[in-house]
Amino acid sequence: MTTAIGITPDVSLVKTSSQVRGACPHDCPDTCALLTTLENGVAVKVQGNPDHPQTGGVLCTKVSRYTERSYHPERILQPLKRVGPKGAGRFEPVSWDSALDEIATHLKGIAARNPEAIAPYSYAGTMGLVQAEGMAARFFNKLGASLLERTICSAAGGEALVQTLGGKVGMKVEFFAGSQLIIIWGSNSIGSNLHFWRHVQEAKRQGARIVCIDPRKTETADKCHEHIALRPGTDAALALALMHELIVNDWLDHDYIAQHTVGWDQLKARALLWPPARAAEVCDVPVAQITGLARDYGTTKPAAIRLNYGMQRVRGGGNASRAIACLPALTGAWRQRAGGLLLSSSGMFPINKAAVQRPDLLAGRWPRTLNMITIGDDLLRDSSPGFGPKIEALIVYNSNPVAVAPESGKVVQGFEREDLFTVVLEHFQTDTADYADFILPATTQLEHWDIHASYGHTDVLLNRPAIKPVGEARPNSAIFRALAARMGFTEPCFLEDDETLCRAAFSHPDGDKVDFSELLDKGFATLPIPDAPFAEGVFPTPSGKCEFFSARLAAQGLDGLPDQLDNHETAGSSGEFPLAMISPPARNFLNSTFVNVKSLRDIEGEPLLEIHADDAAARGIPDGAVVRVFNQRGSYRCKAEVSKRARPGVVNGLGVWWRKLGLDGTNVNQLTSQRLTDLGRGPVFYDCLVEVQLDEAAAL
Repeated sequence: MTTAIGITPDVSLVKTSSQVRGACPHDCPDTCALLTTLENGVAVKVQGNPDHPQTGGVLCTKVSRYTERSYHPERILQPLKRVGPKGAGRFEPVSWDSALDEIATHLKGIAARNPEAIAPYSYAGTMGLVQAEGMAARFFNKLGASLLERTICSAAGGEALVQTLGGKVGMKVEFFAGSQLIIIWGSNSIGSNLHFWRHVQEAKRQGARIVCIDPRKTETADKCHEHIALRPGTDAALALALMHELIVNDWLDHDYIAQHTVGWDQLKARALLWPPARAAEVCDVPVAQITGLARDYGTTKPAAIRLNYGMQRVRGGGNASRAIACLPALTGAWRQRAGGLLLSSSGMFPINKAAVQRPDLLAGRWPRTLNMITIGDDLLRDSSPGFGPKIEALIVYNSNPVAVAPESGKVVQGFEREDLFTVVLEHFQTDTADYADFILPATTQLEHWDIHASYGHTDVLLNRPAIKPVGEARPNSAIFRALAARMGFTEPCFLEDDETLCRAAFSHPDGDKVDFSELLDKGFATLPIPDAPFAEGVFPTPSGKCEFFSARLAAQGLDGLPDQLDNHETAGSSGEFPLAMISPPARNFLNSTFVNVKSLRDIEGEPLLEIHADDAAARGIPDGAVVRVFNQRGSYRCKAEVSKRARPGVVNGLGVWWRKLGLDGTNVNQLTSQRLTDLGRGPVFYDCLVEVQLDEAAAL
C-alpha cells in the first residue's frame, strides 16, 4: 500500500495494526468520536467509535474519508515563502528556522510601533480547545494584538439564547427520539447534523410528525411530513403568529408561564399583533400552514424544536431566534425531556477558558476589537482615531477568509496590499494561502492532541494523535510556541505542552469538572446534566426564568421583546435586484473545507445556482446554462439548475467553493454583504438581493 503522498510501509516487517481514539474537529454539532486504524504507523481508516452513543459508529461521508485529507498529494509539508505577486500562488520552500525568524522580525518591528496593527484571523477550521484558540490566544494576548470578534457563523442565535434562556443551552439531543412533534427550523439536518437525524428517524417510526421550516426544499425537507417554505428573514413573523394562535386557542401552560417566565404580558400584547393572515403575507406561505402548525405545536406533547443557524443569518436573525426560543415556555414543553428546544448545547460545558487562553497576559491592556465579517473593509482602512492603526500584519489560522468572508471582492483587495504582511497556517494552498507571504504547514486532527466540547450534545471528547506529523507539519500550538520564543516571551505558560492544555480546559480551583482519566480510557465523558434541565425553570438568566422580555437588551436601548425585523435588503424594494439569494452549504463540503478532496468534489459536481422554473422561464434560462448572478457588490458566474429546491423569488447559491475553482475565479461570497445582524454582530449571508441573467457569451 502506498498513500497519496508517498508514505510506503516497510513490507518486510510483520504487519502491525492498532486503533487510536480521537474526535472529529470540524464545525458540526455532532462532534463525533473517531477510531483511526493504523497499519505499520500509517492511518488506513477513520471510522466512528461504536462505543460512543452519540456517534454510534457512524460518520458523515466527509469525515469517513479523512485519510484522503491527511495524506492528500497537495498537502503543504514544509514552510513556504512567497516569490511571486500576491495572489499568484508562487512560493519556494524555506526552513522552519528561516520562516520563523523572518516572521518574528516583521512582527517585532510592527509591534514596536503599535501591536494593534497586528491582527489574528481564525474561526472553526478546528473546534478543538487547544489547536483553535489555546496557545494562539496566549500569543496574541501577550503581544497586545487586536482582538477578533469571531462571529461569522452563530453569533445572532447564540446571543438570542443568552438573552432568552440565559446561555447556549437546551434539551438533550438524544431525547428528540421520544418527541411526538419535531420542528426542524433552519437546518438541513441530513447534510449538517446527521446524528440528530437518526433520532428524528426513531421518533418518526414511533409516529411523530416532522415539519421542516426552510426557504429551500432541502434533502431534509424531502423526508419530512410537511415543508414550510417561507421567505428568507421572515421567521420571527411566523413564530409570533404561532404565539398568536397559542394564545387565542388557549394552548398554553399557564402554570409554567406564571412560575418560570418574565415578561408574559408584554409578549402577549406583541404576539396578538400577528394574526396568521398578517404573517402569511410577510412569509408568503398559506395561512393554513401557520394555523395547522400552531395547532400541532399547541396540542402535541412532547413537542421539540431543532433550531439551527441558517435562519439567523439575516438582519433580524437575533430577534427571530429569540421569538422561537420563547415558544417552549409558552406550552410548558420544557417539562418533558423530549420537549423543548435545541440550538446549541455549548453553554452547558464548564470550560475554563481563562486557563487555556490566559487573558491575564493582556496585563490590563484593552486592544481594539475587529469583526471578522468586516475584514474586507477593515483591510482597506487607513489609520484613524475611530478605527485605530492600519492593519499591517495578519496571521490566519483555521480559516480561509478570501473564500468564506462576505463581499469577497473587497477581501481580495485587502489581501492584495503589498504593505500587508500575511502569515497563513494551513494544510493546503487555499484561496487565502495564495496571498500569504509565508505559509506554515499545520497538522491535521490525526497528528496532534486536542480536547473538544460540542454544540450538539453534552459529551467531552479527547483527541489523541494517531500518526506522527506528516512531512514538516507542526500543530498550531507548536507554531505559536516557537513564535513566542522568537518574540522573547518568557512566561512559563508558553512552555506547556498540548496534553497539559487539554487537562487545563476543564480544570477549576474547586476541582476538575471532567475526569481526564476517563477521557484517556474511553475517549469521551458525559456531563452530568438532568434529562429535562428546565422542567422546573431554573434557567441561567439573571432572573432564573425564561425571559420573554430582556431587561438587559432594553438597557442597551434595544427592544426588550422579540419582533419581526425586515431584511437589510428586502425583495420588492429594488427593481434592479428582484431575487433574494441564500447560500446554504453544499452537502459534501463543510464551509470551504473538503473542497479539494477530489472524491467529495466529484460527488458535489460544480458550483450551482438553484433557480425556480418560473424565475428561470422569465429570464430565458434553461437548465444547465451558465448564468451571471450579480448585484451592486459584484458578479459571479456559475451553472444554473432549474430546481424544485428553489422557491419562487429566491435563488440558492450553493457554497462555499474555493474561488479558484469557479468559472471566473470567484464564488458566491462575491455577492454577500458585510452588514451585521441585530444581535451578536453576526453575518447576513442570507440577506442578499441579486439578479440573474443568462451568460450570452458562454451560450455561444
